[in-house]
Amino acid sequence: MTEKSCTLLVHFDKGTPALANEIKEALEGNDVEAKIESLKQAIMLLLNGDTIPQLFITIIRYVLPSDDHTVQKLLLLYLEIIDKTDSRGKVLPEMILICQNLRNNLQSPNEYIRGVTLRFLCRLNEAEIVEPLIPSILANLEHRHPFVRRNAVSAVMSLYRLPHGEQMLVDAPEIIDRFLASEQDPSSKRNAFLMLFNCAQDRAVSYLFSHIDRIADWGEQLQMVVLELIRKVCRVNKGEKGKYIKVIISLLNAQSSAVVYECANTLVSLSSAPTAIRAAANTYCQLLLSQSDNNVKLIVLDRIKELKASHREILVELVMDVLRVLSSPNLDIRRKTLDIVLELITPRNIDEVVMMLKKEVVKTQSGELEKNGEYRQMLVQAIYSCAVKFPEVASTVVHPLMDFLGDSNVASALDVAIFVREIIETNPKLRVSIIMRLLDTFYQIRTSRVCTYALWIIGEYCLSLSEVESGIATIKQCLGELPFFTVSEESESQDVSKNSQVLNSSTVSSRRPVVLADGTYATQSAALETAMSAPLLVQGSLASMGNLRSLILSGDFFLESVVACTLTKLVLRLEEVQPLKVEVNKATTQALLIMVSMLQLGQSSVLPHPIDNDSHDRIVLCIRLLCNKGEEVKRIWLKSCRESFVKMLEDKKHREAEETRAMAQISNAQPDDLIDFYHLKSKKGMSQLELEDQVQDDLKRATGEFVKDGDDANKLNRILQLTGFSDPVYAEAYVTVNHYDIVLDVTIINRTRETLQNLCLELATMGDLKLVERPQNYTLAPESSKQIKANIKVSSTETGVIFGNIVYETSSNVLERNVIVLNDIHIDIMDYISPASCADILFRTMWAEFEWENKVAVSTIIEDEKEFLNHIVKATNMKCLTPPSALEGECGVLAANLYAKSVFGEDALVNVSVEKQADGKLSGYIRIRSKTQGIALSLGDKITLKQKGGP
Repeated sequence: MTEKSCTLLVHFDKGTPALANEIKEALEGNDVEAKIESLKQAIMLLLNGDTIPQLFITIIRYVLPSDDHTVQKLLLLYLEIIDKTDSRGKVLPEMILICQNLRNNLQSPNEYIRGVTLRFLCRLNEAEIVEPLIPSILANLEHRHPFVRRNAVSAVMSLYRLPHGEQMLVDAPEIIDRFLASEQDPSSKRNAFLMLFNCAQDRAVSYLFSHIDRIADWGEQLQMVVLELIRKVCRVNKGEKGKYIKVIISLLNAQSSAVVYECANTLVSLSSAPTAIRAAANTYCQLLLSQSDNNVKLIVLDRIKELKASHREILVELVMDVLRVLSSPNLDIRRKTLDIVLELITPRNIDEVVMMLKKEVVKTQSGELEKNGEYRQMLVQAIYSCAVKFPEVASTVVHPLMDFLGDSNVASALDVAIFVREIIETNPKLRVSIIMRLLDTFYQIRTSRVCTYALWIIGEYCLSLSEVESGIATIKQCLGELPFFTVSEESESQDVSKNSQVLNSSTVSSRRPVVLADGTYATQSAALETAMSAPLLVQGSLASMGNLRSLILSGDFFLESVVACTLTKLVLRLEEVQPLKVEVNKATTQALLIMVSMLQLGQSSVLPHPIDNDSHDRIVLCIRLLCNKGEEVKRIWLKSCRESFVKMLEDKKHREAEETRAMAQISNAQPDDLIDFYHLKSKKGMSQLELEDQVQDDLKRATGEFVKDGDDANKLNRILQLTGFSDPVYAEAYVTVNHYDIVLDVTIINRTRETLQNLCLELATMGDLKLVERPQNYTLAPESSKQIKANIKVSSTETGVIFGNIVYETSSNVLERNVIVLNDIHIDIMDYISPASCADILFRTMWAEFEWENKVAVSTIIEDEKEFLNHIVKATNMKCLTPPSALEGECGVLAANLYAKSVFGEDALVNVSVEKQADGKLSGYIRIRSKTQGIALSLGDKITLKQKGGP
């Protein structure tokens, strides 16, 4: 048997349940406190499924006459949850005993007793119990206390909505209409208007327009019902939207923020007129600034984001108002605000936006908030995006941002370095000033990765004699005196290293595999990603030690190779711009000495681990090049490197242009569209707002926006057959997948000639799915059908399964229950993830952090690497982050990174690494990483199923 729905929820601590005999004895006594406790225990037992039929007569005899308010309240709760009908649906005879008590309560001198009794009547569905009480209910509409009148109106509405309520209360709408005209209490007026709204809509509309001048003075609750009425009416009759939009516009000045928010939502849903959209957008901006609740701000920002998709030109005017939300300390709000603003930038507002962002960057230097570094990184990325879209603003932002190259927040400093690297190439006029500023601030950089970017910029863009000499001098100063260690220090460090070997291996030289930009694995030292730390084994004064020296002495050999390459480029360029050979030879000698010293340090026992082969080979190559200079070498090192970087920037710009072009193809207007002439339309006394709205509706109707034919095919694809055609009960389900819930619309058909009783659709789930409602019993006539809806909550991105059965009894054999097992419904993970973009650095960071990995071996009939990659991208609904230029050519090997984001904010990372074998088949692995186990396993199952190359 299934549980019935319940109208109340009572919390209680689970303990030893009371016995029915004990409860009965306490109820028969004269102690009021004992009666209260016993009633509570009886209610809890009933809610847990116990019937306790023997208590009813006891309660009628000993509890019903009580005058205590608490006892009467508990008595009504008890009466609310007990069974009032028999198995045939007839009201039990003993229920007549409570009618007189209810009538007495409705005539009680105490307004509380009257009010709670009226509220109890709202939950009764048995007309035989309620019908004798109608005169008393109507009499309470004129009671002096608003609590009684409010509940009396609710009781009238509940009675009128019963199956035969219109016959019991024929003149209820008229009575409530008169009541509404004379009532002053806001809550009572709201309930009365709600009754007319649900039961006599024409009277509600008539009352609204007869009192339209005073609508601003109505209470918040009544105004909310008015907005609900407007939405309902306008859905049915779109032609009358104009006069209702005027009402909404007038409510935009209401005192309640909830009303104002609902007004804006209603405007957006009903009208596309520019005036209406502008009013709604202004309202959203005012709510953002006036509300202190972060959740409210996030919700309003979501509404603005939705508005931006269809009415960008209007929101462009309000971009500065949206930016003011950055004053909130919440990072989620700031991130969402910046995302919205970056899509609203135009040549007209770019200067104001950048100025505002620069002010926010300066504020982050105060250090008052612990997450200032993360916020600064977001601002740097936003300014970077602005400068890429509008290069003319780069000159105003690049120099202030370069002060943050030495920022303790590694990610923020890294973003600044990447920004400077791109700006110095795309803005040649700024090259000299950027180089001079970088050389002045280089000593402040405390992070290895930022140093590598800065050294590359110095090596590529120091072109004049003074710049090259300054670059070499800056590097020498930051490296300090040579050698990096002495023989005595090496012997001392050997003794120390024996004692601290375990410590150093975990703290200084810890290594872990990382995925590179091309998707391959490599091992990197933890020192590469950490801020500068003083070396433990090398003695000397650390206070005066340069940043490069300290990082190199911590075991950063990759940085050593970058220093060697930078010095090589500077010396080669010095040979071109320095006429004096003596100076060139001197600089060459100094560079060679530095490189040899770094090699000597890497091969010594001073550091806990020796230099890696890659860095060693790179430094040795630089030494050989400086010893044997040639024109071909100069061309490669001084020109080809820059050309590769320029090509990378052009490729990035081309990809962004392609994405923009693809988005622009979805246009709302065509060159040959008809033009609407406002002055030629029949105005019929309409306001400008009504005229605009009618024009927009005409346009939508003409372009077919109101009716989308493509939806019908999608609906057919989502219909799933649950039972066989030969089963006595046929069932099929239409599955609607929303972001956070799944709606199953199940059609059940009785194919027999018997009446099916107690038919129940029992469902269960596997995965992060949860049923919301409990199943109900139904009676199905011969050859009839029934529509049943089931709601299922989704809490994470995971492939789930819904299974169950249909249970029923036949009229010929009530004792035998028949069961039909349903086909499983598989919820696809693809409904919850969508392609997304992220920077390569962020991808590698997440790859290192995420703990769940699913490794799938490649097994496919596809023989072309690129075709296989495209197949995986299409099957997983992910975006390939590896640029097309990196995938060009035929080498038999392919590595690419894919990325997607779920509706729950979860990240899904995929690395595809395949190789073509001698027999032409592909081999390799697909690695999936995520923060949660569900998405990694579900994506792996999806790839395993689809990678064969089938449909």
